[in-house]
Amino acid sequence: MKKIYCYALVSMMLCYVTAQRQGGGSGRPQQETPVMATSGTTPVNPPARISLKTDSTVTVKNEVTIKGEKVSYTAIAGTSPVLDADNQPVANVFYTYYERNDIKNKEARPLVISFNGGPGTPSVWMEIGYTGPRILKVDDEGYPVQPYGMRDNPHSILDIADIVYIDPVNTGFSRPLIKDGVAQKFFGTNADIKYLAAWINSFVSKYKRWASPKFLIGESYGTTRVSGLALELQEAQWMFINGVVLVSPTDLGIERNGPVSSALIVPYYAATAWYHKALSSDLQKKDLTDYLPEVEKFAVDELIPAITKGGSLSAEKRKEIIAKYAKYTGLSEKVVAEHNMVISTNFFWKELLRDRGYTVGRLDSRYLGIDREDAGERPDYNAELTSWEHSFMPAMNIYLRDELGFKTDLSYYLFGPVNPWDRTNDRTGYNLGKAMAENPYMHLLVQSGYYDGACDYFNAKYNMWQIDPSGKFKNRMSWEGYRSGHMMYLRKEDLAKANENLRKFIMKATPKEGVPAKY
Repeated sequence: MKKIYCYALVSMMLCYVTAQRQGGGSGRPQQETPVMATSGTTPVNPPARISLKTDSTVTVKNEVTIKGEKVSYTAIAGTSPVLDADNQPVANVFYTYYERNDIKNKEARPLVISFNGGPGTPSVWMEIGYTGPRILKVDDEGYPVQPYGMRDNPHSILDIADIVYIDPVNTGFSRPLIKDGVAQKFFGTNADIKYLAAWINSFVSKYKRWASPKFLIGESYGTTRVSGLALELQEAQWMFINGVVLVSPTDLGIERNGPVSSALIVPYYAATAWYHKALSSDLQKKDLTDYLPEVEKFAVDELIPAITKGGSLSAEKRKEIIAKYAKYTGLSEKVVAEHNMVISTNFFWKELLRDRGYTVGRLDSRYLGIDREDAGERPDYNAELTSWEHSFMPAMNIYLRDELGFKTDLSYYLFGPVNPWDRTNDRTGYNLGKAMAENPYMHLLVQSGYYDGACDYFNAKYNMWQIDPSGKFKNRMSWEGYRSGHMMYLRKEDLAKANENLRKFIMKATPKEGVPAKY
C-alpha cells in the first residue's frame, strides 16, 4: 500500500498519561490524567483546560476493488476541535474521511456521515465492519479469527459516495479539552446532537462539501443520534439531508410501555427459537420470513389485548394465549404462565437453551454463551459482544496506528467513560418525522437483524409506524430484515446485500439535477 503521510501541525503531541483498561473485561477504561495548559489565549474566567493539539491529520492514498472496479481513494485520519461560544476549543473529535480520487465534480458526489452508538462507542463498527474500504478479518458468520488484521472490502459504498466516520467525545481517540462541565456539554441525548451538528457544519465547510447530497447513517444508539441530527442540522445549521439510514435502531424516544412493549418483543423471541430449532416441527419447517408474519399478527392482535386485560381475561382465553405464546417462542407453557405472559429479554436469553447448557446472545442470538450455573434469571455476560471486542479492538488499532500511521499515545476507547448519560427529553424519533415533513428530499431506510434482541426488528417497524402515523411518507420510507443480529454486516452474505441496498438507497434519494424539493 502506497502511503503519503501529511501531518497538519504535529501528530498529536500529548499531555495525557496513557490509560490502561481495567481488568475483568468491563470495557470501561480508567480516566486519563490531564495536564493543565500553561499558555494560549483564553476567555475571561475560562474553564480548566487540557493541553492537546487540534487539527492534526495524516493522509494515505490507497485503492480497493469494489464490484470489479478499481477505486482509488484518499483516507484522512485526524482530529478537529469542538468550539464553544467564544471560539475556544473544548474538545477534540477524531474522524476518518474517505474520498474517491477520480471525481472531478464533487457537487453531485454524495457524502455519507457515519456514527455508531453506545452511547460511548466510536464509529469503529461500521467503518471496519460494514461500509469502509478496509474491513476486519472475521469468518463468514462474523466470528473472530487469528491472526487479527484487515482486508479490502469489495462491497464498500465508496464507489458511489465519500464517507466520514465520526467518534463523539470520549470515544476512540476523541477527548474533552476542558475539565469542568464535560458531562453537561457532551454526555446527553440533546447535548450530543447539538455539538455534533456544529462540528459537522465545520467539517463540511473545511472539506468544501456544502453542495454535495448528504446522508446520515447511524447504528444502535447512533440511530438516536442521527434521528436528532436530521432536524438539528436543518433548523440550527441550515443543512438539509437527503437520506437517513437507521441500522438496528433504538426506540428513538418513542414510548411503548406496558403491554405494547411486552408484546412487540415476541416476534424476536420467535425468530431466535426458529434459528436454534427450538420449535415444533410444523413451525420449524417453515422459512423464517414465512413464519414471522404469523407471530407479528399474534403479538398485535391477540397478545397486547390479553396482557392489557390482565386478571380480567377469562381462564379459557388465558390458556389459549399462553399456549400460542409458548408454541411461537420455544418456551414452556408453565414458564409463560408463571410470568403472566410478560417475559423479559434477560430471562429469555437464559431460559431458551437452558436445557442444552447455553445462553443466547443479547445483540445477536446466534451466539452462544456458557454460564457458571444453568440456574438463574439472566446470562453472566453478553456472548456476542465479547466475541466482537475480541476481533474489533486489535483490528482497529492495527488499522489506525499501522496502516494509516496515526501517531498517538492515547488509548483507543472502544467503550469510553460517558456515563451518566442524560436521556431526558428524547424526542429524536418524532424529530426525524418533523425533519422529513420539512424536507421533501429526505428519505429513510431502516436495516434490522432478525436475531437482534437489544434493538429488535419488530420494534424498528413500530418506530416507523409512529414516525409516520398518517402514512404520508410511505413512499420515502423502507425497512429491510437480515438473517443475523445487531451488526448484520458481519455475516458475509449480509455484508454484500446490505451494502448493495445502501447503494440503491443513496442513488434513489439523490435527485436528478434540477428536480425541486417540493410537495
